[in-house]
Amino acid sequence: MNIYNMKNLVITGMGAVTPIGIGVDNYWQGILDMKCGIDKISRFYDENVPITVAGEVKGFDPKNYMSAKLARETDTFIQFAYASAQEAIESSRLDIASEPDRVGIVMATALSGTAVTAQTEKEYVMDGKKKVSPRFLPKILGNLGAAQIAMHYGINGPSFTVSTACSSGGDALCVAAMLINSGEADAMVVVGGESSHCPIVMSTLAQAKALSKNPDPKSACRPFDADRDGFVMSEGGGAVILETEEHAKKRNADIMCVLAGYANNTDAYHVTSPRPDGSGAAACMQSALQKAGMKPGDIGYINAHGTSTPLGDPIEVKAIKALFGFDDPQGNHANIPPVSSTKGNTGHMMGAGGITEVIACIKAIQTGILPPTLNYETPDPECDLDFIPEGPRKAEINAAMSNALGFGGQNSSIIVKKYTE
Repeated sequence: MNIYNMKNLVITGMGAVTPIGIGVDNYWQGILDMKCGIDKISRFYDENVPITVAGEVKGFDPKNYMSAKLARETDTFIQFAYASAQEAIESSRLDIASEPDRVGIVMATALSGTAVTAQTEKEYVMDGKKKVSPRFLPKILGNLGAAQIAMHYGINGPSFTVSTACSSGGDALCVAAMLINSGEADAMVVVGGESSHCPIVMSTLAQAKALSKNPDPKSACRPFDADRDGFVMSEGGGAVILETEEHAKKRNADIMCVLAGYANNTDAYHVTSPRPDGSGAAACMQSALQKAGMKPGDIGYINAHGTSTPLGDPIEVKAIKALFGFDDPQGNHANIPPVSSTKGNTGHMMGAGGITEVIACIKAIQTGILPPTLNYETPDPECDLDFIPEGPRKAEINAAMSNALGFGGQNSSIIVKKYTE
């Protein structure tokens, strides 16, 4: 029985711009090839910043997706969102022009135009350029990603921008689902974009001891591994098209999967630390399961938040164990599905990651292949689940869960499952 009066929601389009590949097919192939998109930082050089590695999107030309004029007028995080939304809309064959008022958009971004703000301030104060470009505000505002996409496609329905730190992408899906369930729209473009590599962001995260100081790019991000020492900043974009099953079937859309459950909550505990017992994240996952009308045992794979931080990874493991009722002193993990973090491939894409990681779950369901956890080599007694360290694993699953957890105690959990008539 569905006590939440949820409509049947389906995903009909996907798009991705990531450090391991541009386009969903290239992104997924990068995961299967165990490709690592982390490298030496090229976006800036500052000898005072101790961090030298990051995930960067290579080979991206915004003019392949938009006019040269719009490319000049938008920041990189908007361009990544725009390109991923374009792929998602095209793959869904959604005819927005025929029903512009019934299609909406939700944009996810954690840091929006921080890098442009930092560079502009430097030019204004340090370099003596006492004029600021009229494009400055349109470049940095988080909602301008949604606005540019809406203007191009003629989207006139609800438009929101979600900025809930690292859970922004998952929360954008939650907001989109709530809007459809409340009758505000029949279809939603859910998109995320992030590109904030700059000295001030890297410096503050380094001072907070949040980032990996490993100078070797390929081994810097090692989720759940005993030798992890922090996360790796990354950038990119992701998008999905969410709509009611009725709407999708009416237009003969190719349905990729079902959005079975979604949830958001907050730890209300600390600015940067999750609750030590993982109870907030566990409650969020449980809420998503309740909305889906599912049991923990129905989940065949979990794409964990798994950022590679000494503090966060074991707390997420506690949350997963709590959800699955783990209390066996003999260490029997039979009831817990395989878990992996694709951040070893991409780095932490912040607001965009919550969407691209859901895409990885959808591809796992479609292909029967589970993504591995890159660089998991040395077991940590506090992180003792099946993290798929050996490489992509064949496994037929019907449902997968994706977690995105952010500063401020933000938690989101998304459940997708195989579509059947």
